[in-house]
Amino acid sequence: MYLLDTTHCLGLLFGFPNVVRIVESLDETEISTNVAVCGELLYGVYKSAQIDKNLDDIEKFLKQIIIHDINQGTSEVYAKLKAGILDRFGPKDQRKRRNTAIESLGFKDNDVWIAATAIQHNLILVSADSDVMRLNGIEGLKVENW
Repeated sequence: MYLLDTTHCLGLLFGFPNVVRIVESLDETEISTNVAVCGELLYGVYKSAQIDKNLDDIEKFLKQIIIHDINQGTSEVYAKLKAGILDRFGPKDQRKRRNTAIESLGFKDNDVWIAATAIQHNLILVSADSDVMRLNGIEGLKVENW
């Protein structure tokens, strides 16, 4: 199974050939996303010029795929993943590590929640984000770019 990030959800909505071709070759139960991606998609709607049309398109799309919630289990995976990111990409000096924000290492907090959801449910995260690609292998995360 796969968890699509925001870019790949938009790829399906806008008909990007590679994304559509791969999704069409899969069973519909193999495609999912999480609530953080839903929030990002809806944010895009509310800052757009065609809110009503875009909201309708996003709502129809989201009804067709599995949406994973963020829960206590996700938060445990998130914490381990975030610590793993700090271990791999952060400063080695313990004093500097305490004040290191994950964003300063190139990672957005939403991306860490999305990756944690993929790990929690043993899903392959599908993302074109180069920072997310750097997470491949941390805490068992598998990342693909379609």
